[in-house]
Amino acid sequence: MSIANYDLSKEIANLLVDPKAYTDLDRLHATYTWARANNPVGRATADGHDPFWVITTHADVSAISRDNVLFHNGDYSVVCRPKASIDHVLATTGSPNIVRALVHLDGDEHKNLRALTQSWFMPNSILKLDDRIRTLARAITGKLQQQNGEVIDFANDVALHYPLHVIMDILGVPQEDAPRMLTLTQELFGSEDAEYKREKQRQGEVDSAMGKALMSVVADFKDYFERLTEERRTNPRNDVASLLANAVVNGEPIDEVSRLGYYIIIATAGHDTTSSSTSVAMWALSRFPALLPRLQADPSLIPQFVDEALRYASPVRHFMRTATADTEIRGRTIRKGDWLMLCYGSANRDEAVFPEPFEFNIDRKPNRHLAFGFGSHVCLGQHLAKMELRILFEELIPRLKQVEPAGEMDFIASSFVSGPKHLPVRCVMQ
Repeated sequence: MSIANYDLSKEIANLLVDPKAYTDLDRLHATYTWARANNPVGRATADGHDPFWVITTHADVSAISRDNVLFHNGDYSVVCRPKASIDHVLATTGSPNIVRALVHLDGDEHKNLRALTQSWFMPNSILKLDDRIRTLARAITGKLQQQNGEVIDFANDVALHYPLHVIMDILGVPQEDAPRMLTLTQELFGSEDAEYKREKQRQGEVDSAMGKALMSVVADFKDYFERLTEERRTNPRNDVASLLANAVVNGEPIDEVSRLGYYIIIATAGHDTTSSSTSVAMWALSRFPALLPRLQADPSLIPQFVDEALRYASPVRHFMRTATADTEIRGRTIRKGDWLMLCYGSANRDEAVFPEPFEFNIDRKPNRHLAFGFGSHVCLGQHLAKMELRILFEELIPRLKQVEPAGEMDFIASSFVSGPKHLPVRCVMQ
């Protein structure tokens, strides 16, 4: 069978790289559903992009994620961006990736750097954060009590800020600098969204403008974290910034590029994806009235509610992998150097794993979602994210009388990390 038989249509290929497509989830998931049934390992040739394979089933996404020898993160861009954008970053930094964080590393280098902070995010370690997180959750509940019955933008006014304050505490960023971190995160992950992207991105050639804007955001991160590093070398504290400022691997201090990547991945992914799942959980409470009384009657179901919100949200839309040798997947010949898109949103709607995948069902147990990825690159902060969501809804659900939708949920235009940008709801409190 020739490779042409595996080709996805130009329409599908262009949809998968179009940031606006990720604001229309019905259309996106219809495409994923068709691909899982008809071409689960399809080759895409999108305008302005290098060709890539599109991986849509839970089994294949899991298998590729598990095999870190055959499929590398760092050999080419881990995000599917226009070729001109990647070329600009490559020419500027010598790497196809704008930073050098854990998600861009492979093998022992990834293992050794991940080990630096892993203990900070393990279940036993984050237990000490319970009081701090619960205090924040109670403050949110109190604010909603003051706004009783008013229409609020839950995504923008609540969900964005709750996990942000938690991760800033862990990292060691002063709370007065949290708004700056939020803006930079939105500009990094929302670089394709008109509401978030930098003005610089609108100048110059369209395809390379994204790379230029992203490099500008990284430069601002670098400026901030270089100052923080110097401060923590002089006055170390019990926080991750002090650990990174003074980190040593194999007897040598970690290099500046790796340190910056580490700071950025924690400062951004440490809250952005959690806020998206928080909004989707509230959306579910507003759209499915039977959920709230059930959770109030049995609070032990809240962890399952959280897991289902994570599956449903799937805020990381994709990561890319690069084949290190020729191989086969479902009879398709994948060549060394080929680029593969792992579609987590599709894997989390796979009918083979999740019966009635488009239903919001808190009774899925086990819930084998891939919202945090899989394998050695599984999200470092997965336990913290679940804890934050659980505590917020443990505090909020008993005090809610009713949640009503007050408009449609609006999504960030991004093919990489995307979640609710606006969620208008009316909360009636007890």
